[in-house]
Amino acid sequence: MTENNRIVLAYSGGLDTSVSIPYLKERTGKDVVAVSLDVGQGGERLQTIRQRALDCGAVESVVVDARDEFARDYCMLALKANAMYEGVYPLVSAISRPLITKHLVQAAHQYGADTIAHGCTGKGNDQVRFEVSIMSIDPSLKAISPIRDLGLMRDVEIAYAKEHHLPIEQTEESPYSIDQNVWGRAIETGYLEDPWNGPTKDVYSYTDDPAFPPVEDEVTIDFEQGIPVRIDGRAVTPLEAIEEMNRRAGAQGIGRVDLIEDRLVGIKSRELYEAPGAVALITAHQELENCCLEREQHRIKRDIDKRWGELVYDAQWYSPAVRSLNAFIEETQRYVSGRIRMVMHGGRAVVTGRHSDSSLYDYSLATYESGDSFDQNASNGFIAIYGLADKVAAARDMRFGNGIAQDGQEQDGQEQ
Repeated sequence: MTENNRIVLAYSGGLDTSVSIPYLKERTGKDVVAVSLDVGQGGERLQTIRQRALDCGAVESVVVDARDEFARDYCMLALKANAMYEGVYPLVSAISRPLITKHLVQAAHQYGADTIAHGCTGKGNDQVRFEVSIMSIDPSLKAISPIRDLGLMRDVEIAYAKEHHLPIEQTEESPYSIDQNVWGRAIETGYLEDPWNGPTKDVYSYTDDPAFPPVEDEVTIDFEQGIPVRIDGRAVTPLEAIEEMNRRAGAQGIGRVDLIEDRLVGIKSRELYEAPGAVALITAHQELENCCLEREQHRIKRDIDKRWGELVYDAQWYSPAVRSLNAFIEETQRYVSGRIRMVMHGGRAVVTGRHSDSSLYDYSLATYESGDSFDQNASNGFIAIYGLADKVAAARDMRFGNGIAQDGQEQDGQEQ
């Protein structure tokens, strides 16, 4: 269809996006196609959400079980990049938005829509992620947000839903804003907006209290080229690996994050995250890289990992920069294969064993016992050449009375 008389809506099934269906029709005169994805967020069945969209007036309702695609093509990229925004946040929401956008654009092409709508506010990162992703995939498409652009507030939405007899059951609203998928869970707003307030127990869902853990859980994870393929010897898909580690690491309270975060839109926000599987898998993956990456390659990759996380957080998943970084990261994973043993207990995941046929760790070079193959005499020449530039510079400083020793003497004299 090419008549461009339709809008594709990212539909969650909740109040905001349910009200948006008839509201968009009234305000724009265009029919609405609702698109819903399952990325492991749990909750209602997709078919229930699909029927609600139709009952709210959508002319079409597309539902997609994208859990395997999300785990395979998005979470595994984040794992290979050891993605931790500001050192601690495993990019729970940031990596799901590009996938959702991809399916929104596909639906726009299929159903002849020229506009994509989403339910983001004007203060968050996700509005940028959706709209930059849309223009990166198909710059001819327009993007709007009913909540942001049409002034929809919650009390107005509730009144509108009642007036139009929309099939939305009103329950007591959660005091928090929550976004979750198989990679983790993000919690914000409400009581948490005061950064002095500590999180209460009701905030958490993916993790148990690490102060009262069960017995320690020892796990072995086999990787092939950076991807987990077996857990305790059992073959797993990427989705199965994440789900199992969510369950086991979550039982130990691993993966809780409480962060004052620098948002893309320029404000600081207080965010809580739970990502037990992501944190445990990244911990294991990083340790395997310690064994398998050459020193300079490893140093560069740590810098690339940090930049990758920042760019993806900042809505650049489809950018040329991230595509180029992906190529480097993928090349580094060629030899990241092997087994990691890890003990999980009381909020901590600690690697206790590593084995890899492609490891650069050489026992005969590392050992201080008999059988040492390292030529210690070679270190004399290495140190002489390595320190030569510093030695020449120090000699010059001493000629001009600026050496470290002279500085120290002058300072000592002043003190006396």
